[in-house]
Amino acid sequence: MRARAAASNVDTSLSTDAFMAARMRLVLSVSALLAVAVDARQSPQPIASAVWLAFSGYILHSLLVYASTRKGWRHAQGKAVHWSDVLWFTLIIFVTDGVQSLFFLFYFFAILTSSFRWGFEEGARVTVVSVASFAACGLGTSTGDDAPQLLMRTTFLLALGHMIVHWGGSKLALQRRLALLGDIAQLSNPRFGAGRTIARTMEKTLAFFRASHCILVTRDTATGSWTLRTLRRDDACEHVGVETLGAITESPLMALDHARTLLCNRLPWPLDRLVAPSHVHDAATAEWLPEDPDHARRSAAVAAMLEARAFISAALPLRLGEGRVFVSSRSRLFNHSDAMFLAHLMEQIFPVIETIEVLDRMASEAAATERLKISLDLHDTAVQPYIGLRMGLSALRKKATPDNPLLDDLDRLAEMANGVVADLRRFAGAVKQNAEAPCGLVLPHLHRQAARIQGLYGIEIAVSVEGQVHLDDRMTAEILQMVGEGLNNICKHTQARRGSVRLGCRDGRLHLRIENEGCEESFARFRPRSLSDRAAALGGQAQVSPCIGGGTAVLIEIPI
Repeated sequence: MRARAAASNVDTSLSTDAFMAARMRLVLSVSALLAVAVDARQSPQPIASAVWLAFSGYILHSLLVYASTRKGWRHAQGKAVHWSDVLWFTLIIFVTDGVQSLFFLFYFFAILTSSFRWGFEEGARVTVVSVASFAACGLGTSTGDDAPQLLMRTTFLLALGHMIVHWGGSKLALQRRLALLGDIAQLSNPRFGAGRTIARTMEKTLAFFRASHCILVTRDTATGSWTLRTLRRDDACEHVGVETLGAITESPLMALDHARTLLCNRLPWPLDRLVAPSHVHDAATAEWLPEDPDHARRSAAVAAMLEARAFISAALPLRLGEGRVFVSSRSRLFNHSDAMFLAHLMEQIFPVIETIEVLDRMASEAAATERLKISLDLHDTAVQPYIGLRMGLSALRKKATPDNPLLDDLDRLAEMANGVVADLRRFAGAVKQNAEAPCGLVLPHLHRQAARIQGLYGIEIAVSVEGQVHLDDRMTAEILQMVGEGLNNICKHTQARRGSVRLGCRDGRLHLRIENEGCEESFARFRPRSLSDRAAALGGQAQVSPCIGGGTAVLIEIPI
């Protein structure tokens, strides 16, 4: 929910900036036309019709962009707007005084709007095109005496434009980093364990740096084993590869300096002869230093192994082990700021991950102790009474005469008692053996619950799991409990003869939908208290809505 709210706030801020730029564009165009009108009164020569057409056309363009932005049309907030500004400014300069025209300052408006909205690269392109357009207009309309002024204004436009682009790109990069830091604090539900949080962190890091691979190498000092996690571009966090290795110290990945942040860019010839390909950050002096030849060869080996044009690497701040993170790209280069931010990001998230691991371990130990206690008491307190009930029903069945109308009911009750005893014994065995319920067992458990409902109440339940849903044992137990409560509500409070259970994972949220078919009674809104409380305890929510074809649907969403 917080991530969605943050995304909504970012969209609102961008829309506000676009509306402000549209309003200023309109003011600028009107002011320019008024300046031309005042100049026409004071000038003895009439203003050419091309000048009036150019300024009038730009006012109409500004009005159209303003109206479209006010209505919220997306195309009025795209990159085409500032490129059209550059074209209009070039036309205005061409029909006025060329290199002598003061309207060359309008180019700064296009540079500002492009760089502060789209970042350094887009702003740099607009700056270069603006400088080239102004130079072309100046060369086409000026004489030899205007060469010094053309050179001065072109240099001024290029220098000041570069400063604007740099600050605009820095502002946009800072916004993206703050958004990532805010999002990464809410990445994963602790009930899903530390592994899920690490996978989500790798996914977010890969997307932020627009990289090709993200690799995480960690070693547990207690066991001495190494764990290698890898994630490729455009893969979801469910596809993180996890391997346990024993001799990873022989790999180039761990041959680097464990304590330093590293930046390596494989530059083309002859730049590789002029600039050191790899640098390390010295924490003592807070400076970036070129690597010595021996360490540079190791970094080159890592880049070759990753098949990357560039990579950045930072140490992981682990209290109970050591490790490094590698972010590599096959197409783009990284800078010092990227490497430092990666190190800062790991410093923020991994203490939280280690806390989740400790909590998970404490919960598992507490669950094991409680499981042992339950396994000792379960047979005597739960199984034996149902065995006694089954024996009583069997005795009643023998006493009943063949023409007794309750024979079918007694047989059905005896069969139900046998099923409950079998389920309790199966559950007792699972508790005693400390059995876990991985994702692969979710679907069989759901089918077993559906079969039990059909056998007891005659209600057909369709079960489906969309895509891959990865749950640990505790979350599986929670989901099965909520499904059981939802199905019991269908049996007790409706006359439906059919229902369905759908489980899936989309947009970082687990979706559970329990439906029943329409029946004669009308839909009345209500709040399933138990399901809502369970969902809220997991950080999610539960809501009830009518189905399109009649009936009722309970939708439960849990962030993962």
